[in-house]
Amino acid sequence: MVEHRLDLAKARRIAVRAQLLDAPRPTDLLAVVRQLTLLQIDPTAAVAPSADLIAWSRLGSSYRPEQLRQALEQSRTLIEHNAMVRPTDDLLFLLPGMRIWPSRKREQEWLRQNDSFRRDVLELLGGSGPLLSRDIPDTSVVAWPSTGWTNNRNVTQMLEFLMMRGEVAIAGRRGRQRLWDLAGRVYPAGTPEVTPDEARRLRHERRLRSLGIVRENAAGSPSEPGEVGEAGEAATVDGIPGTWRVDPAAIGRPFSGRTALLSPFDRLVHDRGRLTELFGYEYVLEMYKPKDKRRWGYFALPVLHHDQLVGKVDAVADRKTGTLVVHAVHEDVPFTPAITEAVHHELHDLASWLQLTPTGPGAPASRAGRGSG
Repeated sequence: MVEHRLDLAKARRIAVRAQLLDAPRPTDLLAVVRQLTLLQIDPTAAVAPSADLIAWSRLGSSYRPEQLRQALEQSRTLIEHNAMVRPTDDLLFLLPGMRIWPSRKREQEWLRQNDSFRRDVLELLGGSGPLLSRDIPDTSVVAWPSTGWTNNRNVTQMLEFLMMRGEVAIAGRRGRQRLWDLAGRVYPAGTPEVTPDEARRLRHERRLRSLGIVRENAAGSPSEPGEVGEAGEAATVDGIPGTWRVDPAAIGRPFSGRTALLSPFDRLVHDRGRLTELFGYEYVLEMYKPKDKRRWGYFALPVLHHDQLVGKVDAVADRKTGTLVVHAVHEDVPFTPAITEAVHHELHDLASWLQLTPTGPGAPASRAGRGSG
């Protein structure tokens, strides 16, 4: 059995390069999503919607949010599924899971009790779709019980269940509201399917390729699993106990770094355990904390410099004043002049992309001294 031994710098560079955060930048949105496997959708837009911010971190200011909408709603090269943007090609291994969803008794029983409601929704979409959820009557027999935000939101719950089953799909958006339609009108006809075991293997391989290196038996989270099964090859990282799985195609490739500002939902930082072990970097999304309890800010952007995470940028887009307010740039390690220049360059580019003017205590003073770091 092959087992690779990696030093910490090589392991970090594999992770950074797999996430397309090295230099030079990629140039194609679809290629980016295919490599990353997904863009997470989150309603928080303190700086920009997370999916757009992640795309900008890779593609730079040539990226426009209209490109994402066009791919989702017109060319259909991307789909929105379960709060993620994914390549439409991924239906190959997503559909087998949809065919057997749900596995939990609670969802199974609710769907059984509301089969007439399910048929009402499908019939209405068949005749009048695509529709917003508010345009679909609630004909549920049994309300969805929850102590959280989904309590009694029966139409939304049914639509999301039917999405997970592959019966309906998100056809687009009207503002932030999802437009729902029959899956057959959104997903391409004749999409091939594989067995559930083959689907699992393909997911594991894609996940490892997108992350580069993953802790063996990593669990991840329900929304973003981290396990990669037997994909790749075993590896150890100097100074870190335990075994990892590494994409062998990523080993030994040249690395040229750059500086990037990342979304808090970026896949480079989403696994906090891996983040600590490989990068020695501490990060908590503090938007849910009281203001006086925050160390780094409401929506602090992690700062990547080459193969290290070196700080956080506390910034917010103020559309009313036309400014990107940079409250602070927190240095986890003392910034060299080159790092400072590179971070300022990225802040200028971010503000320009957002069509805002950088301002605030942490904002760069001018465009002078541009550099890639």
